[in-house]
Amino acid sequence: MVVSAVFAGFVTAVVITALQLALLVPLIQEAELYETGALVHFGEAAATAAEPGVVQDWGRNALTAVANVPTYIAFTLLLVAAYAFAETKGIRVGVREGMAWGVAGFFVLQVLPGIGLPPELPGMYAAELRPRQIWWVSTLILSAGGIAALVFGRSPLIWGLGIVAIAIPHIIGAPQPGSFGGVVPPELAAEFTARSIGVHGIIWVVMGALTAWFWNREKAA
Repeated sequence: MVVSAVFAGFVTAVVITALQLALLVPLIQEAELYETGALVHFGEAAATAAEPGVVQDWGRNALTAVANVPTYIAFTLLLVAAYAFAETKGIRVGVREGMAWGVAGFFVLQVLPGIGLPPELPGMYAAELRPRQIWWVSTLILSAGGIAALVFGRSPLIWGLGIVAIAIPHIIGAPQPGSFGGVVPPELAAEFTARSIGVHGIIWVVMGALTAWFWNREKAA
């Protein structure tokens, strides 16, 4: 299990780092220019600023790449554990099934929490950190439990409880700031949210497939 997760997690970390550098980091760097006042929305630039790009801060980008490795190995460990559990229930997990598990992970960690707390750029207004953390973790736990109930449940009652578990955080609602504003253009924020969701959707499908492939390869060895 560990060998499968390490290989799959490392390859996934390489892919996500490339996608982040190409699609997300330039938007973050541009938002930081607005946050510092180097650029002003609906106004003249307060200072001459270089075009945002990944070449501006290789040190920080390298730290991001290094941090991605243990992060995605941890995710692949969770996936491998899920595959092992599924097989005890008679559910075979091949590459195609691994992709489906990846989609489930994407919904648990990105889509469902993102309904209330979408990805944010520097300079955007947000609620207090602690309530957001509590809501996010609660949403993750309830979403995972709800999806598991829908997949492994054997009765309408269990399926209904799964749907309720998924819905509860959104009925309560995520913590929101007292007012909306900030220095980041809404167009930039919307583009970042869309790209972030897209990038993580791709990476979860890739991660699910890779983990399943390495998992079956190690079992056959």
